[in-house]
Amino acid sequence: MTRPWTSRWRHKRRSPLRRVEHSVPAWEVRWRSVNAAHCGGTAVEFRLLGPVELHTSAGPVKLGTPRERHVVAVLAAEAGRTVPIGTLIDRVWGPDAPGGAPATLRVYLAHIRKVLDKANSDAGRPAALVRRPGGYLLDVAADQVDLCRFRVLVARARDPGCPEHRRAELLREALDLVAGEPLADLSGEWADRVRQAWSREHVEAALGCARVLLGSDPGAAVVLLGGLADRYPLNESVAAALMRALHAAGRSAEALQLYADVRDRLADQLGIDPGAELQDVHRRILRGEPVIPPRPVPSAAGAVPAQLPADPPGFVGRTEHLDGLDALLAAAADRTTTRVAAIDGTAGVGKTALALHWAHRVADRFPDGQLYLNLRGFDPGGQVTDPVRAVRLLLDALGVPPRQIPTDLDAQTALYRSVVTGRRMLIVLDNARDSVQVEPLLPGAPGCLVLVTSRNRLTSLVATAGAQPLPVELLTDAEARQLLSRRLGDRVAAEPEATEEIVVRCARLPLALTLVAAHAALRPRTRLAVLAEQLRDTQHRWQTLTGDSPTADVRTVFSWSYRALTADAARLFRLLGRHPGPDLTVPAAASLTAWPPAAVRPPLAELTRANLVVEHVPGRYTLHDLLRAYAADLSTTTDPSDGEATGRILDHYVHSAHAADNMLYPAEDPLVLASPRPGVVPETPADNAAALDWFTAEHAVLVAAVEHAAANGLAVPAWQLAGNLSIYLHRRGHWHDWLRTARVAVDATAQTDEPIGQALANRNLGRAYLRLGRFDEGEPYLSRALELTTRVGEPVAQAHVHSVLSYLWQRRGQYPQAVAHAENALRLFRVGGHLRGQADILNQIAWCQTELGDYPQAVSCCQQALALNQQFGDPHGRAATLDTLGYAHSHLGEHGPALACYTQALALAADIGNRYYEAEVHSHLGDAHRALGDTAAALEAYRRALAIFEDLDHPDAGSVRAKLNELEPVPTDQP
Repeated sequence: MTRPWTSRWRHKRRSPLRRVEHSVPAWEVRWRSVNAAHCGGTAVEFRLLGPVELHTSAGPVKLGTPRERHVVAVLAAEAGRTVPIGTLIDRVWGPDAPGGAPATLRVYLAHIRKVLDKANSDAGRPAALVRRPGGYLLDVAADQVDLCRFRVLVARARDPGCPEHRRAELLREALDLVAGEPLADLSGEWADRVRQAWSREHVEAALGCARVLLGSDPGAAVVLLGGLADRYPLNESVAAALMRALHAAGRSAEALQLYADVRDRLADQLGIDPGAELQDVHRRILRGEPVIPPRPVPSAAGAVPAQLPADPPGFVGRTEHLDGLDALLAAAADRTTTRVAAIDGTAGVGKTALALHWAHRVADRFPDGQLYLNLRGFDPGGQVTDPVRAVRLLLDALGVPPRQIPTDLDAQTALYRSVVTGRRMLIVLDNARDSVQVEPLLPGAPGCLVLVTSRNRLTSLVATAGAQPLPVELLTDAEARQLLSRRLGDRVAAEPEATEEIVVRCARLPLALTLVAAHAALRPRTRLAVLAEQLRDTQHRWQTLTGDSPTADVRTVFSWSYRALTADAARLFRLLGRHPGPDLTVPAAASLTAWPPAAVRPPLAELTRANLVVEHVPGRYTLHDLLRAYAADLSTTTDPSDGEATGRILDHYVHSAHAADNMLYPAEDPLVLASPRPGVVPETPADNAAALDWFTAEHAVLVAAVEHAAANGLAVPAWQLAGNLSIYLHRRGHWHDWLRTARVAVDATAQTDEPIGQALANRNLGRAYLRLGRFDEGEPYLSRALELTTRVGEPVAQAHVHSVLSYLWQRRGQYPQAVAHAENALRLFRVGGHLRGQADILNQIAWCQTELGDYPQAVSCCQQALALNQQFGDPHGRAATLDTLGYAHSHLGEHGPALACYTQALALAADIGNRYYEAEVHSHLGDAHRALGDTAAALEAYRRALAIFEDLDHPDAGSVRAKLNELEPVPTDQP
């Protein structure tokens, strides 16, 4: 329903090049002169405040696939700045970018460049995609990108010299650019971060505009804020501002009704009551008191402390955190409440550095002073600053005579709050132990801003004081390199590989990187490669990460957090050092500890609150590599007899992967597993989709577990886990991980006397080589597998090897040999009564017949295979067979049935998550469209096939790229 206050807040999206005619004051002259240099007629415009769009004077320009639009959005958001290739890949694909991402990115950039060349043909202000060392730059003026234009306008409005009426014009012009949710047609972590950060900017810009309008035109403020309230229905600052505007416009009844609506909405959706600001406005309206907050007036009385320690040298990164603090500062400008930021993170991650760096940036915004207090929540001496001493230190800093300071904590707190009332102060409470230590130190009246840092998550402070949580994570790779560069200069560029290893070995932890940089600075003639080697050596690692004080010793700093843990949390933390992979779930932690899942949750939650463990995605917990090494060292010295933990966690993954693999592909040879150790809690997926999701989530863990088992001499779990993992890796196209784990399994089984295990491992490795097109390397392993299965007399196991050998000869183009192996496989599958195997091998025979030109026989074999598929409902086999059948129909000139088969095959391949099949079918579909003369449809199908093959880093990408180039040649100036 349209609210009465939003009826006039409807407007068309305006061009980011629109100008408001006015006289230009002196404070705007410089920006205008710079901007004017770019003007020269119509412009290419990038729109990110809504769906990602490219516009020219002729209208919108088609940008291509969603991922291409994602690339454009990343470049446009950084207009005029070089975006490193690694950053582009991370923002477009996320943390799990495939190996083929760089090649696919080049294809996208070539197409984007073609689109821009066409768009620039009639533009006075073009846009150029420029290749720079290490990255790409979108060469456009800031006002050609609506998001950048928005930020420029808001920044100009915040200039202290900007007159009130002009501030409102600038902010309204910025708000007019908004067409909807930014990057509305994109998904992924980067797009989510942009939307989250921009929503704060949007709210603050609108609130700033409304504050100006409130004194001169409250009706216009109502219209503006009404639209904002519809968009952010749970934002209390927006609701409070709208209530003020309604009251000032003589619509107090509507303001009170709005309060009731928001109160009910908060209770229903969040289970909370309105905050202090909203309640205060409500109370004032009921009493008939003024609701427009007075402008801050600096206090002339009392001491003006300036206690901030020095700005940390070489500060890098943390752009989002600094933006979040800037937004909090903007919100504090209305002086309706004290704003609190709760900065938390693990030891050494740079919480204090962030707080102090930002505090120095904005110190001049707090004319009544800046207070700093180290609460020593985690301290080498173990002496936490108690609240009585903390309040007394603050009163001393404020210049209160000692004789006027009472001894009682409540009285001291009351005096402290009285002294800071009416002042605009920045208060930094560093190294807090918990919320209880902080709460007495919060001012009671509005106007101040408080920064709190802690290793623990201050949940109570967020709940009771409305603190804004700002969790601080590890630096990105680029930020870590920048930190080293700022301290070591050209030495970093001279040794890029050593620098990269130092970044990895230091886990991107600022404290560790700073200590390594200090060691390097003190040894200017020592190559960085020497330091990297010392970090690689577990015996020397901690020496390299040690300074000349307890606070400059990574292990000591970690120990302060460890000593604060309960016994159960401490044991769990130590055992996490024995876990092989990058993260784990609650069931895995239960298996590691031999505790029931219900018993493992409280200590896991304790570790999370202490920021020793991070729940980086819901239900999955991780700790960075240095903490993992510290935990492993503790486990070795504290729990030397708990070697069973390694066996339990491997049992967990072997049995869980076995259950998921059987769900994905029951046609494989079933493994007979020994019972898991006591205390192991395997996970059992409910269906095919759940099994695929489980493998996707555990992918990196399972690869690491295979290698961990082999490295510890545990051959059986190594080859069993590699075997259970292979179908998932094959379906999802993780060819190199498949090859890696299969090699480990072959080496592990070579040390055992288990012919079936050796056969399965060798067949698995042979298949992996085949999928990568390395036929000569794979053949010896397949021959060894056939020899072993023949020796033990297992017909179904022999049939599987013949099936793979048939595929080998198919890929070599030797179809008679391929048919011979396939017929052997069919005979052996029939001997063993293996229906799924029969269906699969009939499909292989059909494919061979298509290549031999016997299309009617191929159709017949496909129909037999589909009939068998129908009996046991195998979507994987059905998808493959429909693809073959479509191929046969296409070569018979029956293009209608061919397209129908391909369409069904694509749907099935997508459902089962087999990306290789998806790509293969798209390629065949493109062939069919091309045969029908539908070039546009063929191009689209080939592009989809190419994108998937390149994501999979598969050699078949080359043949598809050749088909694309035949229809649409790529320009010679490749990016």
